[in-house]
Amino acid sequence: MADISEKIASVRREAEALKEKIKQKRDALADTTPLPRIMMKVRRTLKGHLAKIYAMHWASDKRHLVSASQDGKLIVWDAFTTNKVHAIPLRSSWVMTWRLRAIWQLRRLRWSRQHLLHLQLKTKEGSVKVARELSAHTGYLSCCRFISDRQILTSSGDMSCMLWDIDAGMKTLEFNDHTGDVMSLSLSPDKNIWDIRTGRCVQTFTGHESDINAVQFFPNGEAFGTGSDDASCRLFDLRADRELNQYTHDNILCGITSVAFSISGRLLFAGYDDFNCNVWDTLKGERVGVLAAHENRVSCLGVSSDGSWDSLLKVWA
Repeated sequence: MADISEKIASVRREAEALKEKIKQKRDALADTTPLPRIMMKVRRTLKGHLAKIYAMHWASDKRHLVSASQDGKLIVWDAFTTNKVHAIPLRSSWVMTWRLRAIWQLRRLRWSRQHLLHLQLKTKEGSVKVARELSAHTGYLSCCRFISDRQILTSSGDMSCMLWDIDAGMKTLEFNDHTGDVMSLSLSPDKNIWDIRTGRCVQTFTGHESDINAVQFFPNGEAFGTGSDDASCRLFDLRADRELNQYTHDNILCGITSVAFSISGRLLFAGYDDFNCNVWDTLKGERVGVLAAHENRVSCLGVSSDGSWDSLLKVWA
């Protein structure tokens, strides 16, 4: 037993020495200019929800955004003026995700009661109406993403993802390789880890030590970032088929709820359970900023904006 313990200790020391050599080699090759400290301020606070905000999304016009709350309301905002454009009462207060399409003319919501509603915000009558209801999942719906005006992809607590034909109101493909709740979806600009033509998983990445709550493709579509309850964000490369970097800090012990990249991909924004949004340098792996203004956990975020359980949306710049 003593010999085995000594061998294990020796191997551990050798592994640590190799890690140190790798770090030194990386530092020697690093020719990237370090980023200055990111100092962003709250430019707008959007007040109107009366309970926790579970989801938010920017419209393609970069002016309007939509938010969904446990108060049973869906609100479309003008981020410039902070005015409400639409306030829509929902049949359920448990809306966990939604998506705007075509500058908020079409929009999708998901409910924890396994239904996906397609709402049309602009109609000839001028009122909001349900255009389609999609139902096939047997667990709560956690995320949805438009592929086109006719297709949408959903994920669920039933361990599956589904591809839908919106006009027909039918499921066209199902993805079933996950072994736990599917919490997040991200669509690559030019490729998918799932092949939506066959429904088969083509790549699997490991590394996190707890539930993964968020995933987001890198702007060029060749990599993606993740956020987990293990208090780390990670960057994975599709071409190398491996993890490239970890974003952690000794003082961060809570989980990550959401992640988003800057347009260039140099910055990674991550929302945390400790009420903060941390900003990471994706190349250096260093924290370069902290956005601290919420009074409860940050539940969702998009570039330049985030949502929170304190019932407020804040726009940063």
